[in-house]
Amino acid sequence: MAFIRTVLGDVDVAEMGFCYSHEHVVIEEGYVTEKNDLFLLNDVDKISQELQGVYEKGGRTMVDTMPAAAGRNVLKLAEVSRRSKLHLIAPTGLHLAIYYPANHWQFHYSEDQLSQLFIDDVTLGIDVFDYSGPLVQRTSHKAGLVKLATEGGNFTVHQEKIFRAVVSTHLETGVPILTHSKGATNALEQVALFDRLGADLPHVVISHVDKETDLGFHRELLQTGVRVEYDSAFRWKQGQENNTYELLKVLLPEFPEQITMGMDAAKHSYWKSYGGSPGLDFLLTSFKEDLQQMGLEKYYDDIFIKNPAHLFSFR
Repeated sequence: MAFIRTVLGDVDVAEMGFCYSHEHVVIEEGYVTEKNDLFLLNDVDKISQELQGVYEKGGRTMVDTMPAAAGRNVLKLAEVSRRSKLHLIAPTGLHLAIYYPANHWQFHYSEDQLSQLFIDDVTLGIDVFDYSGPLVQRTSHKAGLVKLATEGGNFTVHQEKIFRAVVSTHLETGVPILTHSKGATNALEQVALFDRLGADLPHVVISHVDKETDLGFHRELLQTGVRVEYDSAFRWKQGQENNTYELLKVLLPEFPEQITMGMDAAKHSYWKSYGGSPGLDFLLTSFKEDLQQMGLEKYYDDIFIKNPAHLFSFR
């Protein structure tokens, strides 16, 4: 049976439904939010309210992408999942180095130690303290994806170590891989390294790549067989060409099985429950209407149901 591993347990992939493929549901107070307080997303009542709105409009699954020791709070993820009825997929892995202090444990751990930590998150349960202290107290809430992030330039020795640990976790457990690519930089290099390490590319998704406007780049990336995630549809300013829409017009007919979408709405200024806009229901309302106006409504299920189901399932 193909299944997704949610924070509340394994779910038959047939029950996954409409999926947001890249979100930040909970970001706890800490090192990340000290850098930018707009990233603070830790009010369970407000988060539940926003997610309930998504559920009421037809959303059923949301992929959280704040990995180990970067504001992850698995108990709050579980609580808002119960309240909202949304399936939430929790991540393991690591974010960009800028989201960790310079003396963080990840910089001292070996490849094998990182692999074991990620594997334990997937198979045993995520630490209630999110590896912030000397004790580890595992919960029953397991990770359903493994993440890494790069930010341009050549990969560092440390980043390559993370790649190997992530792929080892993926091959050992069957967990899907999600990456952060800053403005689409390194996307092709990420895929090339994943391929050399033996990752199953249809179970890898490269995020944020619609920030790149070059169609040739997108075709080259998609021709590798990897999946991509677009999340800038609501970010293009009024009077500015919506590059996400222009990409979808051309690429959905060519690569209907490889494109997923989210919002990456990591700032609470995007959330209605925090007094912001456009709200997390954007993909179920305004975007759906825009897709219809572009004559692309027949791809709606591919983007939000079929492609995420193949991408995020364990087999």
